[in-house]
Amino acid sequence: MPKISDIQETPNPNAVKFILREPVTSGVARQFGSSDQAQGDDLAKSLFDVGNVVSVFYMDNMVTVEKEDAADWDELLPTLAVPIRAAQSAGAAAGNGASAVGGAIAAVTSDDPRLLRINEILDEKVRPYLMGDGGYLEILDLSDHTLKIRYQGACGSCPSSLTGTLMAIEGMLKEQVDPDLEVIAV
Repeated sequence: MPKISDIQETPNPNAVKFILREPVTSGVARQFGSSDQAQGDDLAKSLFDVGNVVSVFYMDNMVTVEKEDAADWDELLPTLAVPIRAAQSAGAAAGNGASAVGGAIAAVTSDDPRLLRINEILDEKVRPYLMGDGGYLEILDLSDHTLKIRYQGACGSCPSSLTGTLMAIEGMLKEQVDPDLEVIAV
């Protein structure tokens, strides 16, 4: 049962990040964009059941919840804290059976050296900052000179992730990996 250490605003005004004292996963990112998607996940389902929630993302000791535009954080935050406090810690949830495949796994299973390098760069220079804002970035595919990524958590619907952040990531990867690379957020 993780305790909440802090609640932080994110650049996305409709998302907040809960920092926990105990992790709810061990390096696995989990993203749910609807109540239907969350049916097999106790924590995500309980957060959607609170109401006014449009997405849930969690990884390690961070839970990011995005609310509907009309919902009020002052009313919603205390209600969201209840299922987060009741969640199992990562050690207790090890037998849960839930899993996710992210950029690190895709990079390790690929024989494309560009993908390994891209993942290293993202781990060093991009993902820590996105996690600081309650989000994450997953590599979906690298074909020829096109890299497909998916933003998660607070970054998933944040306007700056689809403009400035995406351009910065593409510029960095063009400079360090492939000058012809195009990065597309899906």
